[in-house]
Amino acid sequence: MPESPAMPEPHGFVTLIDGCRIAWRSDGPSEAPVLVLSNSLGTAMAMWDEQVAALAGPFRLLRYDARGHGASTAPPGDYSLDRLGRDVVELLDALGIEQANFCGLSLGGMTGQWLGVHAPERITKLVIANSSSCMGPPDSWQQRMNVVREQGMAAIAQAVIDRWFTPRFIAGEALGLARTHEQLLATSPQGYAGCCAAIRDMDLRPVVHLIGRPTLVIGGSDDPATPPEHAEAIASAIAGSRLVTLDAAHLSNIEQPEAFTTALLDFLG
Repeated sequence: MPESPAMPEPHGFVTLIDGCRIAWRSDGPSEAPVLVLSNSLGTAMAMWDEQVAALAGPFRLLRYDARGHGASTAPPGDYSLDRLGRDVVELLDALGIEQANFCGLSLGGMTGQWLGVHAPERITKLVIANSSSCMGPPDSWQQRMNVVREQGMAAIAQAVIDRWFTPRFIAGEALGLARTHEQLLATSPQGYAGCCAAIRDMDLRPVVHLIGRPTLVIGGSDDPATPPEHAEAIASAIAGSRLVTLDAAHLSNIEQPEAFTTALLDFLG
């Protein structure tokens, strides 16, 4: 994998062409190949904390908060997947990174699919985890957007957590569960709803087969949000891709951190 130039600082903000400020952080040797980690809907870059120790040696990790999440700003209005993908391209441009490995989970995996189709020259290897090429019906997303905008994140938090993790993980009251719940509640309702619109309007099924970069697809055997058949459909559409199914629900990197990290390292090499 090609080496990337050293980043100017280990963390900061990049202001995009539309004025949105994207928060980012890097960990690991500056001379190592870059691995971008992209968060799910309703979380922030901290969702990857369990992976940092193992990955920030062979790679220069670049984590960022998707627009509307974490420390990034939340512009008003609906967002598009095209905008979320271009956010990554602009972030790479601002940091002087020509090419990087990319791993995204859920919404991050949708962003990864967009990059694989529309900006393949920026991607070395691609990991699409617990994601989908189309998540309907649109009415359900619109309803969720309305609830969040009117009542805030607390109105949906428990229902979301119940879909993110298996009952056994929730019963264990793991530290990762509490931290993830905090991230969800701290998410801007406007930012969450804006990204919901990107999922509502997304249908990558006609183009996902155009991805030509080496690709790993990770699914969760008990994932109610993006069931195993969603991962299987993506893997079937992308020639030469690998499929790994973990014993987890939606946020598989938190519920099964060791297995997730192992699958990542085995693929990236």
